[in-house]
Amino acid sequence: MSEELLARLSALEAENANLRASQVQPNATSICRVAIKLPPFWPDRANVWFAQAEAQFLLAGITTDETKYSHILSKIDHQIAGEIEDIVANPPAQDKYKNLKNTLVKRFSSSEEQRLRKLLSEEELGDRKPSQFLRHLKSLAGPTFTDDNILRQLWLRRLPQHVQGILAAQADLGLERIADIAD
Repeated sequence: MSEELLARLSALEAENANLRASQVQPNATSICRVAIKLPPFWPDRANVWFAQAEAQFLLAGITTDETKYSHILSKIDHQIAGEIEDIVANPPAQDKYKNLKNTLVKRFSSSEEQRLRKLLSEEELGDRKPSQFLRHLKSLAGPTFTDDNILRQLWLRRLPQHVQGILAAQADLGLERIADIAD
């Protein structure tokens, strides 16, 4: 019985060696299809959407400009495509992806003035938790708005009166901690 097993093992090793020899060599050029899953483009959060897309590219090992450009273009609906028709109809010879990304971000991101207007007057708590609302306000404020005291006041004013009363006594705590209490 052991001779039979040894013979079978030897045959399997020979078959395995043949398979390895017939495979594509590591230095040889090959084309593999890589599937990635991108959500539809988010015009109101283009930077966040591109961060997700680039994470997908990294995971899939996609590095070529043309492939990135094609994946992004495939997720653009007809209305968005109409807004960037100049880029779609006549893409640059080089840096297609970078050009497409910059154009989409520039054309669809809110201006700083629009974000600040929403921050100062338009945004309401709605059905969000207070900590979610605070993160949203911080997102609207962007990196240029660094005064936590003003943000704290804007946030507190939009919370229900009974919550404002409770949080008023917590002035010495940080904003994130107060948001946790508010939740």
